[in-house]
Amino acid sequence: MTPRLFAVSLGFGALALAASQVQAQPANCGPRAQVLAEIALRHGESRRAVGLASIDAVVEIFASETTGSWTITLTLPTGLTCMLAAGAAYESLIPIPGTTSGTGA
Repeated sequence: MTPRLFAVSLGFGALALAASQVQAQPANCGPRAQVLAEIALRHGESRRAVGLASIDAVVEIFASETTGSWTITLTLPTGLTCMLAAGAAYESLIPIPGTTSGTGA
């Protein structure tokens, strides 16, 4: 294989990878109201915690005590909300008196 053909092949590979990543983003992101409705309707989750990230984005944790499912979202100042992570086996921790966390540490 010539160096030029190798470079062209590498370039097409990079374009294909970039295109697949761009197409994957809309599945995890959308207008805030739409994403929150999906979390509530599809997973039965409600908001359990909220915080402000250093980039002026809102980070929220949603969970369902019934199913144990949970979702972490990030909402940008533009209103775009993305689901960052999701999983199972959610449980609420009750802080132990005299500690700053629910672990007793």
